[in-house]
Amino acid sequence: MAKQTVVVLGASGLLGRAVYKAFSESDAFNVIGTAFSRARGSLVVLDVTSKSAVEAFLATHKPVAVISCAAERRPDVAEKDKDGAHLINVTSVGWLAKACKDNNAWFCYLSTDYVFDGTAPPYEVDSVPNPLNYYGQSKYLGEQECVKANPESAILRIPLLYGDVEWDDESAVNCLLPIIKNKAKPVIMDDFQLRFPTNVVDAASALLALTTQATSGKSVKGIYHFCAQEQFTKYQLCSIIADLLKADISHLTPLREAAKDAVASRPFNAYLSNKRIEEEAGIKIQCADFKAWWANYLKAKGN
Repeated sequence: MAKQTVVVLGASGLLGRAVYKAFSESDAFNVIGTAFSRARGSLVVLDVTSKSAVEAFLATHKPVAVISCAAERRPDVAEKDKDGAHLINVTSVGWLAKACKDNNAWFCYLSTDYVFDGTAPPYEVDSVPNPLNYYGQSKYLGEQECVKANPESAILRIPLLYGDVEWDDESAVNCLLPIIKNKAKPVIMDDFQLRFPTNVVDAASALLALTTQATSGKSVKGIYHFCAQEQFTKYQLCSIIADLLKADISHLTPLREAAKDAVASRPFNAYLSNKRIEEEAGIKIQCADFKAWWANYLKAKGN
């Protein structure tokens, strides 16, 4: 039986690489990964902000499913460049969803816990969004564009991600490592906002499971949440990593209130409930233990 073709957009990014790898290792799928500025190796160059390029690409390859990991994911960057964030997080999503509908491909759009204001967790898939920053606004608008253009689409909201990065700043968790190590630079570290760091390998497993169902005749549409269960502040994350490194973090000062000078506001606790993905889709993934994963990662990197 011939493998079905799945396209992973944004396959050069932190999440995209993990998703591409998960599908590459699957016996059921042939995967095509796309990227733009970081396209290399087997990845195909595709500008998802070009409507004609998107339409031509999908018409040529005729995939059974398309997963979009392409996004402006940095809240502070989105706040400063709203037009750029809107183009990739909103406008292009409508084009992608419509092109998938025209080519009979299932479409999955990756969204975020930042669509919520963090005042009333846990958040179910039908909880009312109220984003505090433009990143969250753009992703919520992208969700709306997705459903409007293609009602059969799926949306997967995920929280803060970490994993095997190409450079530390690729993840808002991994970027803490050089801060911990640089004892000469005092840093005020958030010890207020509650986060639920989720490993990209686990998120990729959830996407593979959803795609498998969607391409096997099951209706997989609407909003799903996928979130690890361990809760930390960024200062607590630093403490865990520092303990593994046997490093002193006296140069870090915990800030136990919302930062008043933040470029983009963050929700206090946007914990996503996994109820729908577990109970309706039957997908239950044992997420990586944060400390154990970091112990192995640091050892592998020679730290």
